[in-house]
Amino acid sequence: MKSVTTSPPNPTDPVGSEADPLRPEVDVVLPCLDEADALPWVLARIPSGWRALVVDNGSTDGSAEIARGLGATVVREARRGFGAACHAGLTAATADIVCFCDCDASLDPRLLVPFVREVRAGETDLVLGRRRPESRGAWPAHARAGNLALARMLRRRTGLRLHDLGPLRAARREPLLALGLTDRRSGYPLQMVVRAADAGWRVTEHDVPYLPRTGASKVTGTWRGTWQAVRDMSRVLAEPPPTTVSRTPADPPPPAHPTAPNDPPTPHS
Repeated sequence: MKSVTTSPPNPTDPVGSEADPLRPEVDVVLPCLDEADALPWVLARIPSGWRALVVDNGSTDGSAEIARGLGATVVREARRGFGAACHAGLTAATADIVCFCDCDASLDPRLLVPFVREVRAGETDLVLGRRRPESRGAWPAHARAGNLALARMLRRRTGLRLHDLGPLRAARREPLLALGLTDRRSGYPLQMVVRAADAGWRVTEHDVPYLPRTGASKVTGTWRGTWQAVRDMSRVLAEPPPTTVSRTPADPPPPAHPTAPNDPPTPHS
């Protein structure tokens, strides 16, 4: 059994360019709902040559205008929901590799550089960031409680053990689209991992520093939001696995599902 990698990445590592001159090297999907205060910090940290796709999910604080003024491409998604915003960004992307990152200044987009390097080199199919809180207030107690409710269900459903199901991640665009993701709420990040595991993808995990977010969380900022996320994810875990497994990434066949220490996964915050 291959273990999930948990070594901390180096955000200054270079990423070699193989980009088509007519499209960005990497697209970074940033789901956004009223993140005007956080956007300048986040967008200033998008690596050179990459494109920020800010998916405005109904903001009323001028987030879309701020993002556009800072050079980001703004995608409008009227349907509310974290998954709806993420998938709108994925379908709008044109780069070979697509990354996802929260837009609340809790995660530094520069940490995606080594993620992209690994995917581009064919070393893995999906890279996830394992959030490591930098302060006590960065991770609410009710979000941790949600982890406990999901851990056993995730392991029973897929055999895949991860420390976190956080929003910082990278994979190739076409295989991601081929997963046929349908959840448009809080279950989207989990559904991506579940369907990737069903398809035999290699999944890698790296530690990343997790900062206190700017503003209030729309998902796990309250007990109600946390348990709604748990319900969404429970619904995803109840989906039956496919009768046949077809591995979509064009890399060498993977080993069995990766494993990691028995820490619980984490819903999106």
